[in-house]
Order: sequence, then C-alpha cells, then structure tokens
Amino acid sequence: MNATIIKIICCLSYVIFAPLIGGFLEGLDRKISARMQRRVGPPVLQPFYDVIKLMKKQVIVVSKSQTFLIITYLIMTVITGAMFFWGVDILLCFFVLSTAATFLYFAAVVTSSPYGTIASSRELIQMVAYEPAVLLACVGFYLACRTFEVDKIASSDVSAILYLPGFFVAFVFILTIKMRKSPFDISASHHPHQELVKGITTELGARNLAVFQIAEWYENVFLMGVVGLFFINSSPASIPVALAMICLVYFLEILIDNTSARVKWNVMLKMAWMVTIFCAGANLIILMIVR
Repeated sequence: MNATIIKIICCLSYVIFAPLIGGFLEGLDRKISARMQRRVGPPVLQPFYDVIKLMKKQVIVVSKSQTFLIITYLIMTVITGAMFFWGVDILLCFFVLSTAATFLYFAAVVTSSPYGTIASSRELIQMVAYEPAVLLACVGFYLACRTFEVDKIASSDVSAILYLPGFFVAFVFILTIKMRKSPFDISASHHPHQELVKGITTELGARNLAVFQIAEWYENVFLMGVVGLFFINSSPASIPVALAMICLVYFLEILIDNTSARVKWNVMLKMAWMVTIFCAGANLIILMIVR
C-alpha cells in the first residue's frame, strides 16, 4: 500500500477514534480505581454519559473569550496527534502540544477566578517540570534513530527502547504530570479533596468542560502513542509488544494515582528534574559515547 495512503488512514483513524479510545480508557481508569478502593465503581461508559450530559446543559460562560480559547486548545491537541500519526517531526508535535497548553492556561486566567488563576500558575509550573524530559526524549529518538521523523523512527530495524531505557523511565515518570494524576495533580485534580475545587477547570461549565474532557482524551491517546514509539520497529511482531507496554504503562499510572498522596509543587518540580537528570541525562551521555 502507498505510504501516503497509510499516513492518511492513520491520521484519520486518530481524529475519529482517539476520543472513543480515550473515553474508554478513562472509563477503565475509573473502574480499576474503584476496584482498588474496594468499590463497584461507575460503568466503563460513564465518561461518555458525562460528556453527553454536559453538551446538553445550558451554556453559561464567565468570559466570552473562554469558549474560543478552550476550543482552540482542543483543535491544537487534535493537530498534535494527527501530526504524530502522520509521521512528522516528533519535536514539532510536542511544540504544538505545548502551544495548546498555553491556550488552556489563558482559558483559566481570563475568568479572573482566584481558583482558576492559582491553578493556571500551577499549570505553568507543571510545564516547567515535564518539558525537559519531553525535549530530552525527542533528542534521544534522534540520537538512536538519526531522525526526528516519527514514521522513520517507527520503521527502524530495532526498537528505540534498546538505546533509550533512561529516556523511557523519565518519560513515564512525567506522564503522571501530563495525565493529571496523583501525586502530581496540582492544577486540575480529578479527586474531590482538591483545595482549589476543580483547579484549572473550576470555571469551565457545560460544553466548555465537555470540550476540555474530549481534548484530554485526544492528548492521552497521543501520549500512549509516544510510549508505543519506544517499542515499535519495522517488524510487525513489535506491534503487539508496543500495545502490551502501553497497557502496562497505563495501568502503572492508575496504580500510582491510587497509592500516592498529592505533593506540593516544589516537591513535584524537584522529583521531575531529578529523575530527568539521573535517568535521561545519564542515558544521553552513554548514548552520545556509543553512537
């Protein structure tokens, strides 16, 4: 099959199916979390019910510009994943994702809510915490595969994980921040004990909150795709291995979320940078020597 046609299929599949997969994963997250806490938990399809209900509610916004900003956040997130599954520069994908995060920041700030303002500042701190690991992961892919292009990385003779174990550990660590899970859910907690109510989403209501949730589903699928990129190679046998590792990492994030108490922002920053320096940094030095 023509390479361009394959890219189009992958790209369209992401745009169409990513919110379905992301919503299903969140449903599994809630169900598994409930079982870990010895509860029955909601049905797996509950996230979809919640979004549909939000879409039907009366639209009331604190600021008119908030709707534009949150929709732009969704669009930029979708573009990020579409570019990734098209096979373009992975560094560019993360750059677009970071740009999307700035629109989410402004969507919270523009309301002038004290909860949203404080949470948005924490969102910026989270970005400072995880961006070094993200950038180093991109550099690692380049040093291991001599390219930033996702399609070329995925078609390498060997899986990138053989050269990038430290980068993988650092990336999985910051996924806890990116996926807004304990102990690093400091800006938009999905638990009811957050002292900022719902943090960055406090002033998001009705359709705007639904749009935010859908954007998070798109982002989570993209992040799991990056996890799979560490393991996939030119051999078709690597695909089930990559899928198995994605499932394992996702379960690990759920486990950490349910066994960790939320920490302060300065502890998060120190932990993220320490793991990045000792794991990704050491791996980088070794990789530069051997490659």
